Amino acid sequence: MKDVRKDCRIALIQAEPVLFRKEACVQKALELIEEAAEHGAELIVFPELFIPGYPIGMNFGFSMGKRTEEGRQDWKKYYDASVVAGGPEFERLSQAAVKTGAYISIGFSERDAVNGTLYNSNVIFEPDGAYKVHRKLKPTGTERVVYGDADRGFFPVTETPWGPMGSLICWESYMPLARVALYQKGITIYISPNTNDNPEWQATIQHIAIEGKCYFVNADMLVRRESYPSDLNEQEAIDRQPEIVCRGGSCIIDPFGQYVTEPVWDEEAVIYADLDMDLPAACRMEHDPVGHYSRPDVLELIVHE
Repeated sequence: MKDVRKDCRIALIQAEPVLFRKEACVQKALELIEEAAEHGAELIVFPELFIPGYPIGMNFGFSMGKRTEEGRQDWKKYYDASVVAGGPEFERLSQAAVKTGAYISIGFSERDAVNGTLYNSNVIFEPDGAYKVHRKLKPTGTERVVYGDADRGFFPVTETPWGPMGSLICWESYMPLARVALYQKGITIYISPNTNDNPEWQATIQHIAIEGKCYFVNADMLVRRESYPSDLNEQEAIDRQPEIVCRGGSCIIDPFGQYVTEPVWDEEAVIYADLDMDLPAACRMEHDPVGHYSRPDVLELIVHE
């Protein structure tokens, strides 16, 4: 491992997206970025699909072998609110990274500029305005009726003063080989934009932090039932949701599997922490998952980049 800077000031954003409203989501993100930067944040992390929100509970009129016209209309609204990588929304976020000098990670519904397919994606902007996009390898469950499988740039890693940083989106973290693909790139900060507000997920992320000997940044969101747009056709499915549809639970886990910040539930919050970047290397003394503890003569992962 290369020498890294000893500390990292992070702002973990647990916020509610403005569902189906691209411009409002971008504006809210820019305001939160500015607030975090004013508190000294060098790394600012948003949840999964923050732009234009995660449509939890909706099915867009899909059933086995059938679709509905009403569902197609709702899907088109989500399509219109999705973002083309490199488009004007990206330009504004890129400028925010340059202005604040921060690394910014944010989840978004990506619309392919050529074929129009949607992807559940995450982008990490660098302080010089450059960026890398990660598309979710395999959408989970009925996400598959909205988003396509990743088709490029499967495990991008951003070089930072604190070591390599990468992301896996939500249930990608339940793909053991995907985790190892990131470990092989030496990541010290593992960003997980997600909507997993259940206690079992907390056990999962503690395990991954220990396994990978890295900081696990658990970036979840708040979603309220009342926040869904009133002009959607699928109101019956939305009405069946609880008052708080996604409770959050955002937190940061250190390489020992311990909470740097405790999970935050049922409210918006900007969670600040100062990460001791000596820990990822120090923890590998007795266990390095892709180094001296890996037995490459017995086990090998081949990644088709």
